Amino acid sequence: MAPGKTEDPPQSNAAPTDTSVPPNPSLPDGHWTPETVLSTLPTRPTTNSASPLPFFHLLERLKTTKREGWRRFGIHHGESIGDHMYRMSIITLLCPPTLAARLDISKCTRMALVHDMAEALVGDITPVDGVSKGEKSRREAESMDFLCAGLLGRVHAGSGQAEGIRRLWQEYEDGETAESVFVHDVDKMELLLQMMEYERSRQGKLDLGEFAWVAKRIVLPEVQAWASELLGERKEFWGRLGKADGVGTEVESDAGQVESAGLSDERRRQQDEYYGNGHGHAESNGAAETSV
Repeated sequence: MAPGKTEDPPQSNAAPTDTSVPPNPSLPDGHWTPETVLSTLPTRPTTNSASPLPFFHLLERLKTTKREGWRRFGIHHGESIGDHMYRMSIITLLCPPTLAARLDISKCTRMALVHDMAEALVGDITPVDGVSKGEKSRREAESMDFLCAGLLGRVHAGSGQAEGIRRLWQEYEDGETAESVFVHDVDKMELLLQMMEYERSRQGKLDLGEFAWVAKRIVLPEVQAWASELLGERKEFWGRLGKADGVGTEVESDAGQVESAGLSDERRRQQDEYYGNGHGHAESNGAAETSV
């Protein structure tokens, strides 16, 4: 061992901790509560504490809960919810100047960091999980109420910090402000980046073209330009392999299953029903929700 250097710890082959939460589609609408998950935790967070530590500990679940949509394609140790939100927050810091001049970028970054916070309890619910969009929204709102009132209600009392987190999350959900529209677009852009990176890392053995549809839901021209550039990269990648860029091909996932590329009629129906058809108020502002 060289002087002044420490020996690297032995590497473990154990699978990383995964605290992904089943969406409980079997529960009737209105029956899920934060207690549904809290009752299963090895250590329950202490409520009504003046210390932020119980909240800090619960946030660990965002680091270990996986984004669910990739699992259908055999990606079982993929990105976590925290991974997704971190890159989103960095993307907001690189907002093109023509757009940044019209936005509160600090608010956008903070919004990106909290927009999926409820998933620490709810988990990452996707369009194929059998949970309606309205029920998903209810579960997430109740989870944010628990986090911000039950865990943070007495932390730095009077500072407004907990209320600020709750308002930021709600602003993103409502999708009516310029900042929330940008962050929704960034949410979609981050998904497209991850889609491309998983395909590239598997050298064309996995086609995730099903997720490319979200590019059409991006509203702001500056983010559309990023998406267009990325989809161009993807087309070149598949072209070098002598395959179409997703649509109409079948490839084998790393789980040994053959997955169809593109968006099937049934999957399109599920996603249109889940995300809306683009004519709702939030959707028309680019705030259609994106989840894998």
